[in-house]
Amino acid sequence: MTGTMRAQRFYKATGQWAVEDVPIPEPGPGQVLIKVAYCGICHSDLSLIDGVFGGMGTPDVITQGHEASGTIAALGEGVTGWSVGDRVIPAAGRPCGTCANCLRGPVGQCLNIQLMAFAYDGAWAEYTLAGAFGLTQVPDGVPMDQAAILADAVSTPFGAVVHTGQVRIGEAVGVWGVGGVGTHIVQLARLVGANPIIALDLEEAVRERALEIGADFAFDSRDPDLQAKIAEATKGRMLDVAFDAVGVKSTFEQGLAMLANGGRVVVVGLSGDEASLGSTLGFGLSRKQALGHLGYQGTDIAILAELVASGRLDLSRSISGVVSLEDVGEGIRRLHEREGNPIRILVQP
Repeated sequence: MTGTMRAQRFYKATGQWAVEDVPIPEPGPGQVLIKVAYCGICHSDLSLIDGVFGGMGTPDVITQGHEASGTIAALGEGVTGWSVGDRVIPAAGRPCGTCANCLRGPVGQCLNIQLMAFAYDGAWAEYTLAGAFGLTQVPDGVPMDQAAILADAVSTPFGAVVHTGQVRIGEAVGVWGVGGVGTHIVQLARLVGANPIIALDLEEAVRERALEIGADFAFDSRDPDLQAKIAEATKGRMLDVAFDAVGVKSTFEQGLAMLANGGRVVVVGLSGDEASLGSTLGFGLSRKQALGHLGYQGTDIAILAELVASGRLDLSRSISGVVSLEDVGEGIRRLHEREGNPIRILVQP
């Protein structure tokens, strides 16, 4: 395939971006070319634009967007098992192939994982390249807009709940920040049997939405009686797992404080804030755990896609709006300003 396409291009040196005409990329060995159907706008995309993420390892010019769905438009040399026209979700990252873990086999544990839209071009574009090994088939009946957000907005919470947090049936769970990530943590915690699930957010409308999608309680994290309310909701046990989907000092430390002895706080949101675990004496005696989380395992997207296809996981409320590629700036603004408290805004090239 030859010719040009429209793509968003971010210029690291100036922090500026524009939608431009660029050559349609050609798939190399083991790669496929994907005609993008939808691609989400994530807070991590905004962090690169805003300079919160320093961009180490990011090329001087890059196309953003890492939550994509689309159809295969062309196959690179050596690709088998896939056909032009297949509906797919590309992985939002790829192993480096050269670190110690990659060389000895477990590529899912790559020490230098390369992130789509940070280390290589993403999918705020008409076409994007992806490795065939990281593709997930979109099952019949799964809308392509919902399929797109599986690549991060849902799979990262899945990884946090199932792998890092290891939530078990009957455990009490708290979720700080019920936006694009926290919303899906609530839904997935309910799916695995957490009880009760407590959502914490500053916005009343967001707290009401959290109750509608599966939370048992929803509290304002600024409430001076918050500890007593959580104690009452958990019948005095406090929380087994606290998920910090915001990632700032106040939410981390509050989540840690609301844990039962032996509980886990899982940090999913990211910021430059420094937080404290308190004294080593108190932390050690309480046997609490502080766990960092990033990403998901390769099979998680396929599991989630089947859950959506079977009706076990409802993502119909997760799409808060769709903008064209030419209007990606409007989508960025709406997410940045939290206009309408969006869960996910998508780009449709």
